[in-house]
Amino acid sequence: MTDNDTAPAGFERGNAYLDKLLADPERAARVAELRAEMAEMDRLYAENLAMIRRAGDLTQVQLAQKLGVGQAVVSRVERHHDMLLSTLADYLHATGARQPRIVAVLNGMEVELDLDRFRGARSA
Repeated sequence: MTDNDTAPAGFERGNAYLDKLLADPERAARVAELRAEMAEMDRLYAENLAMIRRAGDLTQVQLAQKLGVGQAVVSRVERHHDMLLSTLADYLHATGARQPRIVAVLNGMEVELDLDRFRGARSA
């Protein structure tokens, strides 16, 4: 549909709707605050992965060689806000980590997820 076409009754283009929502200063401020929080979380995530790599005394190039990928892939993984658990496990093993685990506290109990279970479990 182009700008010259008439839209069905009740139809509103997504960008126009978002613009209308963000015209509210309080809502726009909250969206900006959430975006800043997300950017900070992404920065901390990347910093933590890079910190693990540096603790293994590795550069991105060296880690990439161990993983059999290019340095740009390691950089992207360190900046990306999400990844497959198998990718995280491979990354951690390449840094020298052994038995990598994620621990979450739920209702006062520690629940541990063994990342080794996900290595080599990628779907085609």
